[in-house]
Amino acid sequence: MELHIFDWFSIVGTIAFAMSGAIVAMEEEYDIVGVLVLGLVTAFGGGVIRNILIGVPVTTLWSQGMLITLAVISIIIAFMLPYEWIKHWKRTEALFDAVGLAAFAIQGALYATQMNHPVIAAVVAAFLTGTGGGMIRDLLAGRKPLVLRDEIYAVWAMLAGLAVGAGLTTRPAELIVLFISVVVFRMLSVYYKWKLPRRSLRRPSQADPGAVDWRVQKG
Repeated sequence: MELHIFDWFSIVGTIAFAMSGAIVAMEEEYDIVGVLVLGLVTAFGGGVIRNILIGVPVTTLWSQGMLITLAVISIIIAFMLPYEWIKHWKRTEALFDAVGLAAFAIQGALYATQMNHPVIAAVVAAFLTGTGGGMIRDLLAGRKPLVLRDEIYAVWAMLAGLAVGAGLTTRPAELIVLFISVVVFRMLSVYYKWKLPRRSLRRPSQADPGAVDWRVQKG
């Protein structure tokens, strides 16, 4: 039964991230090859990085023929969607991104625990699987990676990895509840604009005279 749930997480994450990468590529006016590349990188990039770090042979990617086919179909569908449909999808982009994040974070943590790695490995695997493809997508598209910007993003992936690695969620029903929780909290962080602390070294703008200048002073 766990394997069945594991497969569903893989399918959901692959579709969500493949379409996400395709839409970003079209926003940057890439051609069909660029759309395919960015979609596939978004869907599988995080998993490849995770496999390298936790000791899974990278070549296992080529045994996922069904998922690769599913990703390509999803990308082609995204490429052929009418403009009005894509505009509607853009309004729900954060939801698709949250679904992919939750599905792949849990999938990555399950990989690590099935290989008897410690909790920290499950957290790292969840982080990389949930955010790695998106980071590569944003870098290839010339954007600042979403995971490194203001909104809380990677935190939810790491918490999912902690829950799986610590054995708090082992049954299929518990994993589904965890999946829904990550999606909900991710969407709440978008809606309420929750942010992690940050420190800027830029000169305070005239529009914000009360900002603190954290620049290092010379001499």
